[in-house]
Amino acid sequence: MLLSKIDYIRLINLKYSCVFTRHRNYTQSICTISDIMTTDKKSDIEIRKESHIKVCLEEDVESEVSSGLDDVTLVHHAIPDMDRDDIDLSCKFLGKDMNAPLIVEAITGGAKIAKKINQNLARACEEVGIAFGCGSVRAALVDEKLWDTYKVRDVAPTIPILSNIGLVQLIDEYDIRPIKDSCKDIGADGIAIHLNAVQEAVQPEGNINWKGSFERLKYFCQNLGIPVVVKETGAGISRETAIMAERAGAAMIDIGGLGGTSFSMVEHYRDKSGQGALFRNWGLPTACSLVECRQAVNTDIIASGGIRSGIDVIKAIALGANHAGMALPVLKAATNSHNDVVSVLTGIIDEMRSCMFLCGAGSISEISKKDIVVLGKTRYWLMARGIRLDNLSNRESIDALREKIRF
Repeated sequence: MLLSKIDYIRLINLKYSCVFTRHRNYTQSICTISDIMTTDKKSDIEIRKESHIKVCLEEDVESEVSSGLDDVTLVHHAIPDMDRDDIDLSCKFLGKDMNAPLIVEAITGGAKIAKKINQNLARACEEVGIAFGCGSVRAALVDEKLWDTYKVRDVAPTIPILSNIGLVQLIDEYDIRPIKDSCKDIGADGIAIHLNAVQEAVQPEGNINWKGSFERLKYFCQNLGIPVVVKETGAGISRETAIMAERAGAAMIDIGGLGGTSFSMVEHYRDKSGQGALFRNWGLPTACSLVECRQAVNTDIIASGGIRSGIDVIKAIALGANHAGMALPVLKAATNSHNDVVSVLTGIIDEMRSCMFLCGAGSISEISKKDIVVLGKTRYWLMARGIRLDNLSNRESIDALREKIRF
């Protein structure tokens, strides 16, 4: 029997939604025998969401290009003259207090396993005191029985929570009311409107008609009544796009740079006959995107894309980010328990504090004023784009430092 391409992709999705995953010291089944026997009752979008999770857990989905943060060096202070435990990482996000400028980024929703993952992530974020982002709610807008996979307020009553929807879905699929209602339903403080043109371009069922997308972005930013974060999903945001987002009315920009998870590669594992592998390394590396955006707009910026340690977080903030986000580093832990997620997050935050200690910075506001040196390909990129870097590596003159350091 010959299968259509869409039927073939459905079978690939099914393959990835019903296999076992093994991580470090534990083995866990994402899909039970009962789930497998009832897979024909699942919607295509639910099966696709399951396959995305499985691919991210089991395959090499990261870009081969560095985030650029390895080209960034913080200047070491050999006499910190402070108590490391007194360092203040606190900040605000969407009007709420956080214990650190860290966000668990949108990962999933719309599948049975997604409920467990989101609950573990949100519960851990509540315990640690940082923000949490839900995956795209489109699956629940298509299939109402999936709303439960996004609801986490019962385990995260106080932290900032972001809802999520793709810009391309807002062009002609949904208007203000269902999106606004969905945010209210899950108790979101804001919404991320994600830009995933690369993924849509390589996805067999992707939407490649983006005509009118800017006007729709502007319409939603100005009429939703809650803060909108314009978010890339792994290809970075250029200064041109950042200016568009700011003019549309975005409250914040999440750069989602190249260097972390490549959704082009996620789609490659779902359909190896497509263009996914070809566009694995497409986009602006995170460090380049961050500096471009910081110099182009006044909007708050979230740095994401290849953030893998507390040092990466502090480098990003020193480069101009207000917050940093990560997803893949906590996904594996979230399939096991919220305690595993807490362990990952507290480790990251402890690394942040040590990094700031070694830079002689006692608070987030102080680290953003510390000198930082940019070399390598990131420097070449930024110089080619006409961006000066001396304002990063020489923030304080020698005379000013001598005046400051008086005992």
